[in-house]
Amino acid sequence: MNYPVESPQIRDAIKRSERILAVSHANPDADAVASLMSFKRAFETDARSVTLALGAGTVPETLVFIEGLDAIGLADEIDVSEFDLVALLDCADEERVGPVGETVVADALKHAPVINIDHHVTNSRYATINLVDPDAAATCEILQLLYEDLGIPFDADMATILLSGIQGDTLGLRTPSTTGRTLQVSAQLLDHGADLDTIVDHLFRIRPYSTLKLWAQALSRVETVGELIWTEITPEMLEESGADESEAEGIVNFLAGTRGARAAAMLYRKPDGWRVSMRSLTEDVDVSELTGLFGGGGHSRAAGCSLTGDESVRETFLNTVSERISTSPGASIVRV
Repeated sequence: MNYPVESPQIRDAIKRSERILAVSHANPDADAVASLMSFKRAFETDARSVTLALGAGTVPETLVFIEGLDAIGLADEIDVSEFDLVALLDCADEERVGPVGETVVADALKHAPVINIDHHVTNSRYATINLVDPDAAATCEILQLLYEDLGIPFDADMATILLSGIQGDTLGLRTPSTTGRTLQVSAQLLDHGADLDTIVDHLFRIRPYSTLKLWAQALSRVETVGELIWTEITPEMLEESGADESEAEGIVNFLAGTRGARAAAMLYRKPDGWRVSMRSLTEDVDVSELTGLFGGGGHSRAAGCSLTGDESVRETFLNTVSERISTSPGASIVRV
């Protein structure tokens, strides 16, 4: 289980570097954060620094068990020209980083190699070195194999970080992206001492009261358009519940399991539009294609995009997606 083509290229690029910048996407999830934290642990030495940054957003509270999270900054506060290597982790394209994504990549490519390590099928291979494996369930799965191939040592903390990314992206090894290799990698991390109980507790069992209040509001607003089920998170809802936007991330997965619905969408209201997260449990509804109609992408069962405009843009999105779902091979005459 290794990557014989890309591993030597990445190893050589890292050996030649003294200042590395590792960036992951806006509105980070467990896989994004764990990818960053493991990358720093793997490659930082007395002679080499690794700076961590997110495109935008905050680290989810569910990941507080990972030590050193305060090392993660924001990409728009960093001068990319100060680094001799830039690695983008879990970013299908520059836009996934956020508003500064294209600038970060363009500036980096002017004077330094750029490494792109990702598992999204829609990855645009925008970097100097592209380690993209759509068969991986999480970027942390790819990183575990890469570290193993490069001889990076694993302790219990490193194993816990990587397993948290895999657990987060697979909802506890329950998504269709989970493969035999994912289970093998997870088993190896457990053998290295990964703390599965702590991971599962924080990612799936323990929730702050603010999360319950936010979920109650979001679920009370659920609507359907044909076989698409959706709801919305607004700034007012966040303020009233005292929740962070990251606390809503599990709702779209919950909605996707609604009987009669063939896809689910969560819309996060922004000053200029919406951030959209989509899920589907049916094989014949590819949400990466649906979000691709609006400049987004991801996986066939989990994808996202951004909408710019007023309520008419939102309605166009909902109606377009609903119509596409209704004409897919498995469309049902039974509506939600």
